[in-house]
Amino acid sequence: MTQVLKARAGKITPEMEAVARRENMDVELIRAGVAAGRIVIPRNVRRREFNYCGIGQGLRIKVNALIGTSSTVENLSMEERKLSFVEDAGCDALMDLSTGGNINGMRRLCLDKARIAVGSVPIYQAAIEAVETRGGIVNMTAEDMFAAVEKQAADGVDFMAIHSALNFDVIKRLQNSGRVTDVVSRGGSFLTGWMLHNNRENPLYEQFDRLLEILRTYDVTLSLGDAIRPGCTADSLDGAQLQGMIVAGELVARAQEAGVQVMVEGPGHVPMHHVEATLQVQKRLCNGAPYFILGTLATDVAPGYDHITSAIGGAIAGAAGADFLCYVTPAEHLGLPTEEDVKEGVIAARIAAHAADLARGNKEAWERDLQMARARVALDLERQIALSLDPVKTKAAFASDDHPDCAVCGPDCAAAVAARYFGIV
Repeated sequence: MTQVLKARAGKITPEMEAVARRENMDVELIRAGVAAGRIVIPRNVRRREFNYCGIGQGLRIKVNALIGTSSTVENLSMEERKLSFVEDAGCDALMDLSTGGNINGMRRLCLDKARIAVGSVPIYQAAIEAVETRGGIVNMTAEDMFAAVEKQAADGVDFMAIHSALNFDVIKRLQNSGRVTDVVSRGGSFLTGWMLHNNRENPLYEQFDRLLEILRTYDVTLSLGDAIRPGCTADSLDGAQLQGMIVAGELVARAQEAGVQVMVEGPGHVPMHHVEATLQVQKRLCNGAPYFILGTLATDVAPGYDHITSAIGGAIAGAAGADFLCYVTPAEHLGLPTEEDVKEGVIAARIAAHAADLARGNKEAWERDLQMARARVALDLERQIALSLDPVKTKAAFASDDHPDCAVCGPDCAAAVAARYFGIV
């Protein structure tokens, strides 16, 4: 029985209790949120215990990181170091996006080593194996697609990005929309090419009930992949994106009715004045299901700094109702991320999530900021280090000759001087 079905039966699970403790909330609120489809707790029944996270309404905004091998870079040791860092840096989940090399070995590494939720994109493995065994992605079969889902679910993957909300109606809308970037989702492009070449409907849409049965068996959380997300600000909120959102809403209703946990992936490149409208439309169409944001990137013209453009958009999206932020690294649009790129991306996303939590009135976020302010006034460097989002960097800065006493102005700190006169310290 899935978390949803247990919640609807009034049962409180260990996963719900763990989330309630982490969020400092009444567990009944967690159960009710899961029952209503407004909260998901990714946890495959095949996984051993780990640090469960709740994603959705009323909860702290969560952060996801991406790692994985490719056909050109296969270094499991490096990926394991990335995995350790994203956990230590406070990420709530990670996804294995491997598109080459030892795909099965990389997934096993994630599932064995990670103490957080692990996600995947099964169509990647199905497509790469079709190239190797059938000569091309377009020669992939529906059975190949479902076999990849079943295999990864049986291995223990907690949540999967599956591009079921792509059908011929969406593609037709795309072809008539005058889009600049067409399809930028890798999984979306694989399926679009397959559909047009074979003149067949997307099996992951056409046989959606079959997909739900697999996911329900292992209690895998469905993350409806945004195959048609805008790849530039000019394409934001165009007809193709809206058509995809309508289809996603229909599939969310079917998944929730079937007792499958479901969240929805979102855009992409979104100018700041479109963010709130995008969130409102998605939440309305998808019955308040958790929204998983890929970005959002607020501008197209900052290659090398897209961890910053996505943090800007992600903070606004979080404040407007997004529940789950996927990090973007400085390597976005340029190449595969290095270990240092991963670090920059994680911290930028965590800053965005925390800023959005403040905007949403999260009590623990406000308390952390308050304690940081008090630590600064008291020149309590150790406390400042402990409260910072990147303690390693903060500690290194304090240890340097540039900041021997305080991150601002040393022993003549204006806040500390004023505090003495006002009796604060």
